[in-house]
Amino acid sequence: MNAPIVQSRFRVTGMDCASCAAKIDGAARRITGVTDVSVSVTAGTMTLHHEPETDIAKLEQRLGTLGYALSPIAPQGGAVHPAQKAHAHCAGLDHHDDHGDSHDAHSGDACCGSHAPAHGPATSTATGDDHGHAPMDGPWWRSAKARLTLLSGLALGAAFGAGLLLPRLDTPLFILAMLVGLAPIARRAFAAAVDGMPFTIEMLMTIAAVGAVAIGAAEEAAAVVFLFLVGELLEGVAAGWARASISALSDLVPKTAWVEHDGAVRAVSADSLAVGATILVRPGDRIPADGIIIAGDSAIDEAPVTGESTPVRKGVDAVVFAGTVNGEAALRVQVTAAAADNTIARVVRLVEEAQEKKAPTERFIDQFARYYTPAVLAVGALVAVVPPLAFGAPWAEWVYKGLAILLIGCPCALVISTPTAIAAGLSAGARRGLLMKGGAVLETFRKVTTVCFDKTGTLTAGKPEVTDIIALALPAGEVLRLAAAVETGSSHPLARAIVAHAAAQAIAVPPAEDARAHGGKGVTARVEGRVVFLGAPAAAAELVPVSEADMQHVAALNADGKTVSLLVVERTLAGAIALRDEPRPDAAAAIKALTAAHITTLMLTGDNRRTADAIGARLGIAVAAELLPADKQRIVSDLKARGAMVAKVGDGINDAPALASADIGIAMGDGTDVALETADAAALHARVQDIPDMIALSRRTMGNIHQNITIALGLKAVFLVTTVAGITGLWPAILADTGATVLVTLNALRLLRFRPQ
Repeated sequence: MNAPIVQSRFRVTGMDCASCAAKIDGAARRITGVTDVSVSVTAGTMTLHHEPETDIAKLEQRLGTLGYALSPIAPQGGAVHPAQKAHAHCAGLDHHDDHGDSHDAHSGDACCGSHAPAHGPATSTATGDDHGHAPMDGPWWRSAKARLTLLSGLALGAAFGAGLLLPRLDTPLFILAMLVGLAPIARRAFAAAVDGMPFTIEMLMTIAAVGAVAIGAAEEAAAVVFLFLVGELLEGVAAGWARASISALSDLVPKTAWVEHDGAVRAVSADSLAVGATILVRPGDRIPADGIIIAGDSAIDEAPVTGESTPVRKGVDAVVFAGTVNGEAALRVQVTAAAADNTIARVVRLVEEAQEKKAPTERFIDQFARYYTPAVLAVGALVAVVPPLAFGAPWAEWVYKGLAILLIGCPCALVISTPTAIAAGLSAGARRGLLMKGGAVLETFRKVTTVCFDKTGTLTAGKPEVTDIIALALPAGEVLRLAAAVETGSSHPLARAIVAHAAAQAIAVPPAEDARAHGGKGVTARVEGRVVFLGAPAAAAELVPVSEADMQHVAALNADGKTVSLLVVERTLAGAIALRDEPRPDAAAAIKALTAAHITTLMLTGDNRRTADAIGARLGIAVAAELLPADKQRIVSDLKARGAMVAKVGDGINDAPALASADIGIAMGDGTDVALETADAAALHARVQDIPDMIALSRRTMGNIHQNITIALGLKAVFLVTTVAGITGLWPAILADTGATVLVTLNALRLLRFRPQ
């Protein structure tokens, strides 16, 4: 019997680029018992699928020599796998099947950045303390990386100054200045090579610097090492900006909450709130937890979470979300989710996990980099030796050019071009309620040609509303008053809609006595001494005569997708009430936006054809009605068989077969109600407009990736030509690589400004 596969999640400190992730990925895969690895640079996390007996301490030690450290991310509930309790750095574990994305080991990927853990034993490399490579948890100018860069710059400046005073010693002085920055770089290059990853940027940098000294260019070697460290520092700053886009979500939740207990109110940490606790939310305060209002009525500003500019009025029994802002009145709220499981925490967790799942384009670039880096070494060697050997050209000149090509050819900018854009796109979407689970999903959205919608709860609000009140023997207001009296206390959706409509009209509803329900027909009660019946037209016709004109009116309302109930008072037809599950306010505009984007839309519903056709006509969408779940699945499969790229939008539960069959399954709901864990994507705030917005974000992200690849390869091509022509040398070469890396990172971060329509 095979050993069970467990899952461990770690926070990894010291990652600044996708190439760092590749080195971590490669090192982890070489640990016996590890079956799969997923790494996210932006989130700073790693997920391992491995056997229970896997030596996590060995992995920790191996990554420590490369300049990284692990700390555990406990699963929900905080459990830690027993086999790992002996290790200070073990992660919490869950039992899982081995079904994660399979990635190739990236033994040949180059990596930008000097990296080391922030604290603990792993802060030392095999050769001693590795200065300057801790992650930037605080301001960048206080980081160890900044200190190393400053130290290298001071050493370079001192060498220039001393060289002017002592010209004969300028070469050894520049060598010493170079070693200040190169020593930790060379240590990590050696550690990676021993670990089976010889083709890293540290190795390219070491070869270039040592080679420059060998041909008498010590001054340039020192300058190149310093510029390399400056570039790494800038990359670290840019990576910090990307991480901040995720942590900003968590910062929406306040740190303290006011808890009511035994009549007293006291301040506690929001993280300690338990499900069922009652909290007081004062006017102007952020709500510290997901919950249900049990007392009070106030306007809730949900803009920080949903992006909606208009506050939403909420009263008793309404759901509120952590991070939203209470308006003008105090609220008492019963907590429904612990801090680790509130809507924002779940979104942050899912986005971090999504960033560990690579998009097809990213996997291709990673594979390309595996062969690209050794190819650069080969080209550099050929440039250095062929002209002198074949044509008698000067050795020093062509070795110098070959060394410059090593720096130009560094794949950092190319490797980071895709994951940075993917991470920024995922973050931008999550901050606006557009949750997409991984780069593959984000990339696939741009290819969608058909969107299939469920009706109830997706295109419509899922709650019937009163649309018409028909006065016959009694005025409309009296019809509504008596109907609400009969329906008071009923849990039926239509009854609740009638009572709610009466309350909205500020109608005083009288008490009802002897209320009795008649299955499939309606309900009777005595109101103010009169017997009142409210129910189906056929049942009402058994009690009183219904004219042909009235029946035609009912049929017309039915044809418009409305459910009609007739009111009979003391054997007199008093009036009628029509109800319908109305389309969401943005549904028509969203369908129009999809059509304008040349995307076919289709409603798949189990509702009757008359009602479905009425809603479809209002929204401008094709309709397939009276479907069972298996029918919806069959239609989705047929569309795919005809070459369509299908996205299916539903509630994530009733539509599970169709969601699973589609190329992208999108769950739609209100915050905690949405099936976040089941679908490929989720419209967290139940807006139909979120679907065209997801597609627009996908297209913008892929456009950004293409721009990044063009920048990365274009700059390299330009400097390759100028280097071979003798126009540029070593320090412009490293500027070309660093500049391209910073440019593609900043370009990707522009996606964080994405605004849905």
